[in-house]
Amino acid sequence: MPDISQRLQRAWYRRSAPWALRPLSGLYRLIIATRRALYRLRVLSSDHPGVPVVVVGNISVGGTGKTPVVQWLASQLRARGVAVGIATRGYGGSDAGPRIVDSAASADQVGDEALLLARTTDAPVCVARRRALAARTLARHGCTLILCDDGLQHLALRRDLEIAVIDARRGLGNGAMLPAGPLREPVKRLRSVDLLLINGGSTAPGLPAALSAQAIGFDLALHPAQSLTDGQPRPLSDFAAGTVHAVAGIGDPGRFFTALRAAGLALIEHAFADHHAYRPGDLAFNDDRPVLMTQKDAVKCTAFADGRMWCVPVGARFAQHDAARIVEKILHLLPGGGPWK
Repeated sequence: MPDISQRLQRAWYRRSAPWALRPLSGLYRLIIATRRALYRLRVLSSDHPGVPVVVVGNISVGGTGKTPVVQWLASQLRARGVAVGIATRGYGGSDAGPRIVDSAASADQVGDEALLLARTTDAPVCVARRRALAARTLARHGCTLILCDDGLQHLALRRDLEIAVIDARRGLGNGAMLPAGPLREPVKRLRSVDLLLINGGSTAPGLPAALSAQAIGFDLALHPAQSLTDGQPRPLSDFAAGTVHAVAGIGDPGRFFTALRAAGLALIEHAFADHHAYRPGDLAFNDDRPVLMTQKDAVKCTAFADGRMWCVPVGARFAQHDAARIVEKILHLLPGGGPWK
């Protein structure tokens, strides 16, 4: 049964803004504009860690694919010799930080996305309620460039480059700001970002044509499934003979389900709220069908996993010339233009 947040998001992405909530959206817009002005006038202070900061985020509520983009960026930059660190709030975790995430951490402590990034990127990941503090901790840790997972609206951390990610299928929803719609900031905010990425296409509903023309498209490729008990890989085609349980507690579960169906799988869907804290009973489906889930879900289920459970990693995939353009733009933030020179 979908929770209230899931029902609300479905309404945002399918209907026009409810009249009853529009006054609250106007108030929210005023608060956001006032807050941004206070930072611009330096009434509110911001901090910079002394090394380049790249923020990857979005202006809408719900999943857009930003975490796979952060994973891809970390891999690309590390391959070029950059000492990358990842700063994140650690949403859903109890530890206020700053804390460098290690293999002994749990999602309850540091949050599911932080734990996922630490396990998949080989880059140091620091969680802190104040992202600026996480960035400073990583700089002291020896990192020469900071990727901030989310935080486009976290103006207390000064940044050198902003990347916004949009989902091609859901786009900007009904175009209204919270709570009448999914937007955290007005659409015009996208004019000021350095790179605009569209997950799954070249444009998105609600995105002005001028911004679409400047955007870079990418997609998310499914990788072989991995057993939660021993990490062994298995081709997705092996699961096509029967029906599987598909589990997703992410911003847009439908995107994961659609990708699995495109891979030829028959599904029983189980959508949970984003950042859902799984317990064994959540996956007790009273049969022996395989259970396929996202990596973000898997980091919270490993402790009670059994042989039915598999995660399906995804990876961001860009055209070669677009990948080179993105990486080059970031590398130019480094002293001397980058370590490859």
